Amino acid sequence: MPSPFPGMNPYLEQASVWEDFHNRLMTYVGEALSAQVRPNFFVKLEERVFIHEPSSEERLRLFGKPDVSLFDASPRGSPTVAVASPSNERLASIIATIPDIDIEKHACIEIRDRHNRELVTMIEILSPSNKRYGPDREQYLMKRSVLMCSPASIVEIDLLRGGPRMPISGLPSYDYSVVVWRRSMCPNAEAWPIQLRDQLPIVPIPLKGDIPDAKLDLQALLHRVYDAAGYEDYLYETPPEPPLPEPDAVWAQSFVSQFMTKT
Repeated sequence: MPSPFPGMNPYLEQASVWEDFHNRLMTYVGEALSAQVRPNFFVKLEERVFIHEPSSEERLRLFGKPDVSLFDASPRGSPTVAVASPSNERLASIIATIPDIDIEKHACIEIRDRHNRELVTMIEILSPSNKRYGPDREQYLMKRSVLMCSPASIVEIDLLRGGPRMPISGLPSYDYSVVVWRRSMCPNAEAWPIQLRDQLPIVPIPLKGDIPDAKLDLQALLHRVYDAAGYEDYLYETPPEPPLPEPDAVWAQSFVSQFMTKT
C-alpha cells in the first residue's frame, strides 16, 4: 500500500524511523539510476565514516591533572580514574577509561564514468547530522563547495523539515527542497522548493556532455520504500517530529484517519 500522503510523509521524520527510511531510499535511488545510466556509467553507494572524539575540555575532565586523587571521569557516569600522586617514590599505575567515541556513517550516491572512473554526479539525501550546526555540517558544506569547482554535478535532496536550511539564496519559504548544480549553470542552480502538501518532483540527474539526463521520480520511490518497509503497521502510533503547525497537523490527521478507516 502506498503512503497516504500526496507528497512527503511527515511521519517518516521520526527519529525511530528516519534512518531506516533513508537507507532504503538510498538503495532504491541507486537501483533506479543504474538501470538508466548503464553501460557508459555505473552507480555506487559511497559510505563515509565520521569519528567524533571528545573535545579538549572533555579530555581534561577525563584525565585530570597529576595531583588530582579522584574525580568523575565523564558526565555520562562512566567509571572514575584513580591517578597516583607524583610525590610517590615510585610511579604507580592508574586505572583509566577510554573516552566515548561517537561513530556516524553517511552515505551518498555517486555516478561515475565507466572508462576513467571520474565522478560525474553526486546525489546526497540529507541526514539530520548534515543539517544541524556542527562538524558534520561543516564537512558536508566543504565537500559541496569543492565539488562546485569541479566538473561534477551535485543533486541535494532535503526531505527533512527539521534543522536549519542549507545555505542557498533565492528560494521562498519551503518544507523540503531539491537542488541540482550543473557545471554549465555555475554559480546558479535549479531548485524545487517543496511544501508539505506538494507532490515530490521528478528530478533530472545530470550526466556528462550532451548525454540526456536520467530521471528520478521521488514520489514513486517514496511509495516503494513505504510499501516495502511496512511502515503502515506502526508509523502513526506517534505524532510527526518535529510537530506540525496547527493547520498542517489537522490536514495530516485527515489523511491518517482515512487510512485507518480503510484498514
